[in-house]
Amino acid sequence: MARTLRALNDEDVTLTRLGPLLIVVLLLLPVASGLSALGLAALGFWAPLGADHDAAAVWRDLFRAPGLWPAVGRSLASGLGGTLLALGATLLLLAAAGPRLRRWLARLAAPLVAVPPLAVAVGLAFLLAPSGWIARLLSPWLTGWGRPPDLLLLNDPAGLALMLGLAVKETPFLLLVAIAALGEGEVERRLLVARSLGQPPLAAWFKVALPALWPRLRWPLYAVLAYGLGTYEVALVLGPTQPPTLAVLLLTWAQDPSLALWPRAAAGSLLQVALVALTLAAWRLGEALLARLGRAWTARGGRGRLAWARGGSLLAGLLLLLGLGALLVLPLWSLAGQWRFPAPLPEAWSAATWQRQAPLVAATLGQTALLALAASLLALLLTLLALEHESRTGRPAARGATLLLYLPLLAPPVALALGWGAALAAAGAIGSWPALLWSHLVYVLPYVFIALAGPWRRIDPRHALSARALGLGRWRVFWRVRLPLARRPLLAAAAIGVAVSTALYLPSLVAGGGRFPTLATEAVALSSGGDRRLLAALALLQAMLPLAAFLLALALGRPRRFGEAAP
Repeated sequence: MARTLRALNDEDVTLTRLGPLLIVVLLLLPVASGLSALGLAALGFWAPLGADHDAAAVWRDLFRAPGLWPAVGRSLASGLGGTLLALGATLLLLAAAGPRLRRWLARLAAPLVAVPPLAVAVGLAFLLAPSGWIARLLSPWLTGWGRPPDLLLLNDPAGLALMLGLAVKETPFLLLVAIAALGEGEVERRLLVARSLGQPPLAAWFKVALPALWPRLRWPLYAVLAYGLGTYEVALVLGPTQPPTLAVLLLTWAQDPSLALWPRAAAGSLLQVALVALTLAAWRLGEALLARLGRAWTARGGRGRLAWARGGSLLAGLLLLLGLGALLVLPLWSLAGQWRFPAPLPEAWSAATWQRQAPLVAATLGQTALLALAASLLALLLTLLALEHESRTGRPAARGATLLLYLPLLAPPVALALGWGAALAAAGAIGSWPALLWSHLVYVLPYVFIALAGPWRRIDPRHALSARALGLGRWRVFWRVRLPLARRPLLAAAAIGVAVSTALYLPSLVAGGGRFPTLATEAVALSSGGDRRLLAALALLQAMLPLAAFLLALALGRPRRFGEAAP
């Protein structure tokens, strides 16, 4: 069988070789050209200003800019705080949960993962505001409030609301990643052995399950941390304002009409890249230190019961409930008529917002759906070509390929968007549909590839070998054997691509040049003081579009015949 497989793998792979080549070009070119554009601007070479400027003057201007260092500190505090809160809640909840509860948690977390961060942030703002739904539900019978309290619950200077918003959004994602890794069987066998040696359930989980889980959780966790350090949309809705986080401050400078602050924004973007890189390096060193301490703790053989993990379970449950509440409050606000504080529900219901804004909402929804569908299908095509090339050549992707896939996810969104936008402007392509689609593809492609690569690689090669023995050619095997076997993962990967594209704000704003309004761009424009009901309607549509894609994937992925299965 091995000789036969090698003989089949020696066939022509010219067409499938385009897959990995295009992926490298499509991912590396925006990152490399974007960072190069930022570097040139930071060094004083910026043609739109009409003359070169001293690089030292640019960096002096940046370091003396008012609010820079407080913005850096708030970005670090909120990014690290939100990541640690989500990670701690996830690990403590999994430590206290059994297999049945983990399956229930996966069903609960799945819809929250599909919801874009902006929709979650808007829903949380409606929940946590002094006149929000939580205050209404507790007033006046518990709080005694007859009018909204004078409390700074949103946009607080410490960034606590932003930290909570990041934790609410990322906890379901980390839960799903961890549960998928725990479902592979190895961790459960380790737990069984530890329990048989007399270890309590929670101590056994931290001693034998966590070390096996952590390598599979590392790269998704890095992406969560990088997003928390560089998020813009969530920081604009929930974060501090005077001064804001670094991402918001950089975009404010970049949008200055005179372009005089663009070199400062470019230098600040490079500073943000360095900040993310240094934070990830420090996080990795912290991992090594904690691993050494954990091995020492395990070697001592203690059997403490770790009762404090129960508190972590309550924290994770609260974060999940806040996420669900953020989704529930959106349709309430979009259909609310008169709703005076402290009434728990609107006193009157009205669809006037939907009727009045129907043309705008329909056009924006159509533009968002078309862009998401195009980016997802193109990402799916490139991923299939790359994976088919891998299966034909028998050479799996190296670790460098994994780093390439995570590179757009680890780069700060504002820095990547500004640099890529400058490169597109220099090429005269900004504000065009291909540039907008490419900018979305940079983020959609890694998620689609990561979602599909595992199931595709697990397809038993004997299926293809049997089909070849019956006389089918390579491409007929691909269409009639591999694709049907991977139908459910294919649909799931496409739904993930739709969810990622729907959530993108900065690529739509910068690469689109303001010519292609999406649900994300319109919602962000309203978040700073627009119509609450229209904002709720747009955020609700932004949440429902990915959910509809996942429901469609589930419906189309159901087995059509008795005994049909997918990897």
